[in-house]
Amino acid sequence: MRVLVTGAAGFIGSSVTDRLLARGDEVIGLDNFNDFYDPAVKRMNVREVEAKAPPGAKFTLFSHDIVHHKEMIERLIFADPARRPDAICHLAAWAGVRPSIEKPMIYQSVNLEGTMNLLELARRHGIKPFVFASSSSVYGARTEVPFREDDRVDDPVSPYAATKKAGELLGFTYHHLFGLRFIGLRFFTVYGPRQRPEMAIHLFAKKILDGTPVTLYGDGSTSRDYTYIDDCVSGVVAAIDRASTTDGYRIYNLGCSATTTLAELVAIIEKATGKSAIIDRKPDQPGDVPRTFADVSRAEAELGYAPTTPVPVGIPKFVTWLETRRRA
Repeated sequence: MRVLVTGAAGFIGSSVTDRLLARGDEVIGLDNFNDFYDPAVKRMNVREVEAKAPPGAKFTLFSHDIVHHKEMIERLIFADPARRPDAICHLAAWAGVRPSIEKPMIYQSVNLEGTMNLLELARRHGIKPFVFASSSSVYGARTEVPFREDDRVDDPVSPYAATKKAGELLGFTYHHLFGLRFIGLRFFTVYGPRQRPEMAIHLFAKKILDGTPVTLYGDGSTSRDYTYIDDCVSGVVAAIDRASTTDGYRIYNLGCSATTTLAELVAIIEKATGKSAIIDRKPDQPGDVPRTFADVSRAEAELGYAPTTPVPVGIPKFVTWLETRRRA
C-alpha cells in the first residue's frame, strides 16, 4: 500500500512512517519544516527514518506546505500515477493549546484550510481512506471521565481544540457527500522518542537533567492520560488499515486509559533521571483542562488497539532516548 503521511518529519508522523516502511508499505511524506520548533530536529527525525528503513524501502519526502502549495502537491503526488496514494494519513497541524490562544489565525489557516485542501485532493482523485489526527482537547474542560467518543464535544476551550473538532466535522461532510472513509483519531498526550521539545515531558526532563527550574502551572493535581508513542502508532496504522477496507465515518480515542497527575509525572521523571527537580510554580494557564482520561474500548474492539506501555515504563525509555540524542 502507498500511504501519504503529512507531517512526516514530525514526532508522530516520523514514527508512523517508521512502522509503515518496516511492514513493507511505500510512504510519500509531506512536511513544510516550519519553525514551530527547530526544523533541524525534524531533519534529524528524517535521517533516523532513513537509517532505520529496511533495504529496498520506498520513502519519498516532499517539503511543501498544505495551505499554500496545493497545486504543487497535486501535480507532484496526486496527479502522478507512480505516487498517487492509496490512503491518506493526515498528521500535519499547527499544534499546542497555549500557542493557539496567542496566534489563532495560524491555527485556522493550517488546521482548517490545510485539512480542507487535503480533503479536496482526496475527493478530486478518488482516494477514499482518510485518517485524521484529532485531539483529546476536543473534550474541553469536562470533569466526567472516562472520555467516550460519543460524548458531547461542543465546548472547546482553545482555538487548537476548536480546529480539531472542525476537522472532524469536515471529515463527516466529505464522508456524507463523497463517500470518504474517514477516521478521526483523538490522541491523548503522546510522548516518547522524538517528542516535540516544547511538550511537558520533554521540557521537564531536559530541565531536570540540566538542573534548571521546571515551571509547573497549578498545584500539581491536574492529570493527563499519557500515551507512549509505540502504542499511538499501533492505533494509527490499524486505523489506516480499517479505512482501507471498511466504509464509514468513525472516531476513536487513542490513549492509555490511565491518568497521571502532574506531581506524579515530575516524580517519575526525577526517578528516571536520577535528579531532583527545581520547581517554579505558576497559576493555571488559560486553555488548560483539569483532566483527560480515554475510554479506549471502541478502539480495542474495532482496531485491535491494546496499549502496553504505562507511564512508569515509558518515561525511562524516553529519558534514555533524550540523553542519547543530546550526545549526538
